[in-house]
Amino acid sequence: MALERSDVEKIAHLARLGLNEADIPRTTETLNNILGLIDAMQAVDTDGIEPLAHPLDATQRLRADRVTEENRRDAYQAIAPAVENGLYLVPKVIE
Repeated sequence: MALERSDVEKIAHLARLGLNEADIPRTTETLNNILGLIDAMQAVDTDGIEPLAHPLDATQRLRADRVTEENRRDAYQAIAPAVENGLYLVPKVIE
């Protein structure tokens, strides 16, 4: 499937790309080369070929899920200007 000038202009418009008149032939050739490569890759017979390993199939070592820090909320809120029920109170900004 070869693209023509009108196809490239339509694609550029949809993608909101501003192509100069001088860039359209080069862009058309580049897109046609990309589509040709895709066609060549799709023509390769891959029957009987096992997929390669995928990095997302690996499992990660995870650390133990345990508390390592002590609760210091009271110490942090002791210097706060306004606190209520363990929450910081801030002035209303939007009415």
